[in-house]
Amino acid sequence: MGAQQRFGLGFVVGKFAPLHRGHEWLVEQAAARCDRLLILSYTQPEFERCDPATRQRWMDACFAGHECIALDDAWLTQRCAERGIEVRSVPHNGSDDATHHGFLAWLIGTVLQRRPDAMFCSESYGQRCATDLTRMLGYPVTAVEADTQRLRNPISASRIREMPQSYLNWLSPEVRKSFTLRVAVLGGESSGKSTLAEALAQVLGTCWVPEYGRELWEWQNGVLLESDLLHIAREQLRREADALSRANGVLVCDTTPLTTRGYALWMFGRADPELEQLARHPYDALILCEPDFAFVQDGTRRNDGFRQRQHDWYLTQLRDMHCPVLRVDKDLPTRVRNSVQWLNRVLGGASVGLEGG
Repeated sequence: MGAQQRFGLGFVVGKFAPLHRGHEWLVEQAAARCDRLLILSYTQPEFERCDPATRQRWMDACFAGHECIALDDAWLTQRCAERGIEVRSVPHNGSDDATHHGFLAWLIGTVLQRRPDAMFCSESYGQRCATDLTRMLGYPVTAVEADTQRLRNPISASRIREMPQSYLNWLSPEVRKSFTLRVAVLGGESSGKSTLAEALAQVLGTCWVPEYGRELWEWQNGVLLESDLLHIAREQLRREADALSRANGVLVCDTTPLTTRGYALWMFGRADPELEQLARHPYDALILCEPDFAFVQDGTRRNDGFRQRQHDWYLTQLRDMHCPVLRVDKDLPTRVRNSVQWLNRVLGGASVGLEGG
């Protein structure tokens, strides 16, 4: 690309679904030649795990200091209302060049009221787009194409979407977190769930998130207040979010806020509305431990009857879960083996990196 011509305002536009190292490299090249940089992201339809709020978070993390906008029809409706202009919809990804170029000119000139003098891209359409923008905006827009043959960055977002777990090295830590699969282990007291969670994480070569509720219960000498339960659910999810950056494609979670909601009902007969909402937090797969271990009373548990009651409650709750569920029984090696084989099937096998289990 060289350093011949400098520009006042440059822009980069793409789906960023997901945002990968190739995109980051292009933005670095653009930033080196521009005083200011505008980075736009839109796509119709949206792609899984790449919604506008998520893409905005990625861009804010990776492109700090630049103006970043991940837009959709809702964003356009609000911004056009503020401007008092007629709203348009994001064009379908399969629309022709004229439609996309016309939308981009309207977005930049009318909605954003910016005046860029250069567009940077790693696609062969750059010159055609710049020519159309020059005509529609009424001032020259220079196309700067870089690595259009993908020799420096041999990757594409479409390839990543097909098998994201195979291309995690092409994703920054912030983006990688969005593609880390969450596997949660559930079960009643003394059903071996914590033991399975730790063993499963070891076999998968990743990390696991222990049960915070147990930790707090021990810290408070076996006393939990009703208000503690919402705190437990929030902290459990916070620790999961923190662990995503350390996980190796899959994060194993010992319990979920669903368990905390259960204890709210069992202990106090009700659950906070926010806890009810957190109990529906999504996971990619759930593993339920059968209560077929000999019940061990360690001084913190109730009794075998309560364990069975918990198990029956989980079975009822899991009917409405919109994710795969596996019930495991027998000894620990059998549970681990069956869990890994099942995860291979439901989460994509080699693309999840579980084939070594």
